[in-house]
Amino acid sequence: MHLKTLTIKGFKSFASSTTLRLEPGITAVVGPNGSGKSNVVDALTWVMGEQGAKNLRGGTMADVIFAGAGSRPALGRAEVSLTIDNADGALPIDYSEVTITRTLFRGGGSEYQINGAQCRLLDVQELLSDTGLGRQMHVIVGQGQLDAVLSATPEDRRGFIEEAAGVLKHRRRKERALRKLDSMAADLARVADLANELHRQLGPLAKQAAVARRARTIQIEVRDATARLLADDVVAAQQLLEAGQEDTAAVTARRAAAEEAEKAARDRLAGLAEVEAGAGRRLAAATEVWESLTDAAQRLSSLADVAVERVRGLANAPKPSFGTDPEELDRRAEAAAAEEAELAERIESTRSALAAATQERAEAEAAQSTAESALAALQRSQAEHRERVARAGGRLASARSRHEAATAAREQARIALAAAEERRAAAQAAVEEAAPGTGDGPAPYEDAPGSASAEQVEAAARHEAATAALASARDALAAATEARSQAASEQATWAARRDALALSLRAEDSTAELAEAGLEGLLGPLPEHVSIEKGWENAIAALLGDLAAAALAADEAAAIGALERARRAEAGAIRLIIAQEGAGDDGAAGALEPPVEGGGTGLDRDIDRSRPVPPVEGAVPARGLVTIQAGTAQRSGLQAALDRLLAGAWAVPDLATGAAARATDPRARVVTRDGDILAPGWAAGGGRGSASVLELAAAHDEAASRAEAAREAQEAAETALAEARQAEEARRHGLTAALERLRRADAEAAREAEVLARLVSAAHAATEEAGRAGRVLERAEEETAQRAAELAAASTALAEIEQDRGSGAPDGGEGAGGGAPVDAEVAIEEARARRDEAAEAATAARAAETDARLALRTAEERERSGRGRSDSLRLAARRERESRAAAERAQERRARQLLVAKRVRDEARRAAEAGREWATEAADRRAAVEAERAESLEATRGVRDEIDRLTKEIAALTDAAYREEIARAEHRTRLEALAERALTELGLELDPLVEEFGPHMPVPEIEEGDAELAPGPPERPGAPEPEAAAREGTDAQRAPRAPTARPGRPYARAEQEKRLARAKRDLARLGKVNPLAFEEHAALQQRHRFLAEQLADLKRSRADLLGIVEEIDARVQEVFTSAYQDTAREFTSVFDRLFPGGEGRLVLTDPGDMLTTGIEIEARPAGKKVKRLSLLSGGERSLAAVALLIAIFKARPSPFYVMDEVEAALDDTNLGRLLEIFTELRESSQLIIITHQKRTMEVADALYGITMRDGVTQAVSQRLARE
Repeated sequence: MHLKTLTIKGFKSFASSTTLRLEPGITAVVGPNGSGKSNVVDALTWVMGEQGAKNLRGGTMADVIFAGAGSRPALGRAEVSLTIDNADGALPIDYSEVTITRTLFRGGGSEYQINGAQCRLLDVQELLSDTGLGRQMHVIVGQGQLDAVLSATPEDRRGFIEEAAGVLKHRRRKERALRKLDSMAADLARVADLANELHRQLGPLAKQAAVARRARTIQIEVRDATARLLADDVVAAQQLLEAGQEDTAAVTARRAAAEEAEKAARDRLAGLAEVEAGAGRRLAAATEVWESLTDAAQRLSSLADVAVERVRGLANAPKPSFGTDPEELDRRAEAAAAEEAELAERIESTRSALAAATQERAEAEAAQSTAESALAALQRSQAEHRERVARAGGRLASARSRHEAATAAREQARIALAAAEERRAAAQAAVEEAAPGTGDGPAPYEDAPGSASAEQVEAAARHEAATAALASARDALAAATEARSQAASEQATWAARRDALALSLRAEDSTAELAEAGLEGLLGPLPEHVSIEKGWENAIAALLGDLAAAALAADEAAAIGALERARRAEAGAIRLIIAQEGAGDDGAAGALEPPVEGGGTGLDRDIDRSRPVPPVEGAVPARGLVTIQAGTAQRSGLQAALDRLLAGAWAVPDLATGAAARATDPRARVVTRDGDILAPGWAAGGGRGSASVLELAAAHDEAASRAEAAREAQEAAETALAEARQAEEARRHGLTAALERLRRADAEAAREAEVLARLVSAAHAATEEAGRAGRVLERAEEETAQRAAELAAASTALAEIEQDRGSGAPDGGEGAGGGAPVDAEVAIEEARARRDEAAEAATAARAAETDARLALRTAEERERSGRGRSDSLRLAARRERESRAAAERAQERRARQLLVAKRVRDEARRAAEAGREWATEAADRRAAVEAERAESLEATRGVRDEIDRLTKEIAALTDAAYREEIARAEHRTRLEALAERALTELGLELDPLVEEFGPHMPVPEIEEGDAELAPGPPERPGAPEPEAAAREGTDAQRAPRAPTARPGRPYARAEQEKRLARAKRDLARLGKVNPLAFEEHAALQQRHRFLAEQLADLKRSRADLLGIVEEIDARVQEVFTSAYQDTAREFTSVFDRLFPGGEGRLVLTDPGDMLTTGIEIEARPAGKKVKRLSLLSGGERSLAAVALLIAIFKARPSPFYVMDEVEAALDDTNLGRLLEIFTELRESSQLIIITHQKRTMEVADALYGITMRDGVTQAVSQRLARE
């Protein structure tokens, strides 16, 4: 058996399908680093069932799929196929070639195939386990696995040998058996518990069955007595029903005769009604004529009266009155026109004077402006001269300061140069003195003594520890700083929210101001004294309405005092809740009932406060959501006030639940979590505006508590930060001390080697320093000369400015040069005087202009008020003349109207007298028709009385018939009730009931021993079987039946009633009876027998599994002991060959327990006394690990082995020894070696070259010819 081909597609760097054809012997896989050689080993490991992504050098299993490189995109799956030559039948499968394929999709799906058939991972592992291949994969030695073999635990090393010996298959079998035992133990305990429980239940259930048997006997007695009494009641009811039917016919005949008489009377009444209708029509016509004539006479009389008043008014009309004489008004108009002309001339003269005053004012202001400009020019010239002098003086002082600084720097440079020369001479002398002791060159560097090296190592270790401690302390300090900042930010946030909410809580009315005024008896706002369950603030605020922000008053007197103070202070509306027991009643509370603007409501007047909770899930009393805070004064009074305000209200989560509560109880008042209210006759709520007062109060309390908690957290963070700073400071001092100690150790170790170098370096440094000092001195000399030149230039500029001060004289114009200080001051004073004179002249001119303008305005106003007065007077004269002419025309019109009014008065009087006479005749005719109609009404009344009498008689007969019908209906209802009761209780119709249990039937005697399950009544002799079966009904409602019939005795109702009462008492004494006890007892017995059988089966299965485990343990112990002995022997042999002169062996950790013992390795190379593997060098450790693996290979050979650069750390000698062993292994197994060693390639039978281009691995094969 050997590996034949390995096909890799999409696995790691193998983007394309690559097939490696493997031959028996040694196959070497070579290639540069990073080309993908180790991916071949990973592919072999993966296809044989490796499940650990880390063992494949990845983070997740999806990392084995080609991820893309260069122009090649990522693939969606990875597939590896391994073909094994099974010609020798090593694999337990009937194929000469076995191909194992594993596919992984990027989505996470995975597939396994054996020769193209789908299979499980367990199938692949079982197939390979008999050849020594298992989960440990000891035949595949990857990079870094050699050290893992050495650092493995003794139990892991045992696993290598068990895998090679094929023990893992037996161990998995044992593990499965143990898991079954574990699950079986739970099942066994559960079944045993069930059996015991059923056994305990059987005893009480047997007693219940006996009671049920006795109860059935008594129930037969109850059922028989009940049936006979019920049959007796049915017979009596039937007799009453038959007797009540005899009187119904007589009553019906009498009612028919009365109905015929009533019909004849109604016919007569119809004829009289027609006569009465004719008389009524004639009366209506006569009445209409009389009313028309009477109305006409009254209108004519009224017209005559009006005409009389008209005549009187026209005869006594007043004479017209007139105003001023028109001629006088004309004279006044002429005088007003003359006055207007005079005012116009005065306005023109005043306007000329104003123009002259305006010109004078402009000239004066121009002169003032000129004087002010001259004064400003002089002042500006003087300021500019002073500024030039100040700037020149500043430049001079700056130049003098720089010159002094340059001079001081030059002196310091000279001193430094002298000191540097001295140090250079001293350093050169020290070098010359030290040179003879060093020979021709520096002494070679040697290591410090052992003590100095140990001190240096210890100092380094302490320095590293101190560095780590300082880093940890700094991390802690950063964390504490961050925590402090976060706590401070959170405290500021919650404090700001608390303050903002406190401002929002101030009521818009005067309630809050009054509560803060400190009045006696006021306890503060309501939100400060109550706590509301979170989330229900809007609901309670909606119920309380405007009272949610009310203040608390200790009693009614305090409330009245607060109201009076608010009214005196005109403070606006206030709201108070009286926290006093008995304060207010239902009537007072009802005043708050109607919905108020903003969603608040009062109480309902029709609330039934004794009503129970509505039967709706989720509804809770609103009063239960409000609790009074501890320490509140007048607690009982506030409790009573809240009880009154929230009485009868229910809180529900949403409107749907509220609607359900209202549907259950229409008088209920409910409020939702969002503040919507449903009440009898009204509702309130809708969109939510601003937050309610109670919600704001709850948010304020939460913000206050959170702010306090944040403040405490900030203080704790401050404390932690101070502690962290102290710890960081201590760690920094510790690091400084450790670093100083390390430096001292390093300096002490290197001092002797660096003495000469330091002296030479000091000499070179002194020389360089002297050169630098000389260059500094040169620069200082140059800067001193430059600063001296600048100082001289500044002095010259200041002198020139001082000389220019007297070169010019002021001329009063703009830009005038400066003169002597005294002349400049005199000029400025003169200019200021000229400006003042011009200002006074301008002021006087403006006053004159103002007077002229005022005189003009006065004249124009007088002219405007008198304008049009003459026209108005002329218009008044014309209107007066027109008024007098109109009065003359009105006097003539009134004379004509007087004649017409007298004529109308006379004619209206004559017509009214004739109308009154005609109305009297119409009244006589109307009285005659009324008498005729009265006679008709009297006859109609007699007929109606007869009809009423007949109607009452018919009603009485109808009532009698109805009563008879009711009686019959009651008898029928009683029969129906008895029929329903017989059918419900006995399962019998009325006829069979009377026939079998009627009073005429004898009563049989039933004994207790005759009772059976669901007995029925005694069967009628000769009754067919189907009919008897039909009478039985269901199992729970069968009629009593006795298996044997005995002679009975006559029926007596009193005896049967006593029999029924006695049976009921016996049944009551039995107590609660389980009617299904028989069936339950039988079913429980059957189940108990079944569980007992199952328990016996489980115990037998457990014994069989324990036997299997013992057999497996014996087999494992035998196989492992043999494999271990062979491996230990081979390890000693291989170790002697790889470590000539050395000693190596395998040791069991617990020789007394071969099933669990681990394996330790003892290795001692030649010339060394150590045996611990951790003390060996790297090459020795690798060689010792290879020795263990090869010993396993030799003790229990495997068809193939894969090794990834196991010889990389070996020198040429050890490599030669290892290759000799590889050559021996080639005879029995196939070897695949990943290597960079040329000698390894030389012993190989075939070479595979692995290259990579653009991130994709490719393989090239070469078979080597061997002699």
